[in-house]
Amino acid sequence: MNSLLRNAVCGAVLAVLPLAAHAQAAYPTKPIRLIVPFAPGGPNDILGRLVAQKLNEQWGRPVVVENRGGAGGTVGLGYAAKQPGDGYTLSMGGSSNLAVAVSLYQKLAYDPLKDFVAIASVAHVPYALGVNPVVPVRSVKELIAIARKKPKYLSYASSGTGSMSALSAELFKAMSRTDIIHVPYKGTVPALTEVVSGQVDMMFADLALIKRHAQAQQLKIIAVTGSKRAPAAPEVPTISETGLKGYVIEPWFGVVAPAGVPAEIVSRLSAAIVASLKSPDVVQRLDNLGYEPIGAGAEQFAEIIRNDISKFAKIVKTAGIAAQL
Repeated sequence: MNSLLRNAVCGAVLAVLPLAAHAQAAYPTKPIRLIVPFAPGGPNDILGRLVAQKLNEQWGRPVVVENRGGAGGTVGLGYAAKQPGDGYTLSMGGSSNLAVAVSLYQKLAYDPLKDFVAIASVAHVPYALGVNPVVPVRSVKELIAIARKKPKYLSYASSGTGSMSALSAELFKAMSRTDIIHVPYKGTVPALTEVVSGQVDMMFADLALIKRHAQAQQLKIIAVTGSKRAPAAPEVPTISETGLKGYVIEPWFGVVAPAGVPAEIVSRLSAAIVASLKSPDVVQRLDNLGYEPIGAGAEQFAEIIRNDISKFAKIVKTAGIAAQL
């Protein structure tokens, strides 16, 4: 390359760099899409719309929520993974489709660690163990004692094979060395209905749902599944503190973006979302829903995803669960 051509190329590159830097500094300059990989109305959708609203308020740019449900949230994430990594397509993700799906499905359209960059975790949805009132137990210890004494005597309902409710129970079975029969249903509502009616003995599900039935004296809340007691039910102990030390299941939701988003934009998005979770109206909204804000930044959220991929891989393998997309 002669000196004249070399100087021309260098000049062109140097001319482009300030433009690229300015584009990142000015971000966002156009509407942002937020993919919600589930139908409207669920935790993913509710939290996604909260995030979209707060980003719009901070930046004055439209953040358009786009619902793309199917296959436990994997269809929407598969679509999001193929979008440009420019910061103008974001996606809600959860422990089910960012951590569990890797082990659950043999053919997954995306790699959570390679195809996405973590932006920020948003909230936990506390889980609880609800038991039908006729089951003669008041604690985790008593439940384990009966289950060990009478294998296959107790049964648990779930919202489907490989669902978070099923995996919560399978971890419980593995750690407590018990044999409890799995009765899967197509969704949380029909599963809980069967537990309330007495057709099935117990279920792991959202604390808010379990609590509602407990207040109507249709279920007993034995324990919560988190690492600490839930603010929405501080009187209810954790499973770990009442008979099964080390047991923790904390379903979470957060925001990711297609790989390739510049670090400066990731940092700006992360900071904006974390800040929004501290605003009084968001805190109140999450509290009313029974959700717990997390507000972990990009690096922390990436670590949460990596850790849970490893954790749920062990649960899926131990339980022998297999599902096909």
